Amino acid sequence: ADVIRRAMIRMEEALEKAKLDDVRMLLQVHDELVFETPESLADMAMPVIRHVMENATMPALDMAVPLKV
Repeated sequence: ADVIRRAMIRMEEALEKAKLDDVRMLLQVHDELVFETPESLADMAMPVIRHVMENATMPALDMAVPLKV
């Protein structure tokens, strides 16, 4: 729960930095985040979202087992 919460907190800033203002995080379902985006931005948004979620524990905790999104 803490890992997904950290990812959610960091997501808006990461999307803004990537100039993906039309990508919106809609909701959380267990360990998933659901986004709404124009189809033209989906391929650009996925790497940003993946990076934020896979590195949500950093720098507080460096996990021995990598998170895969």
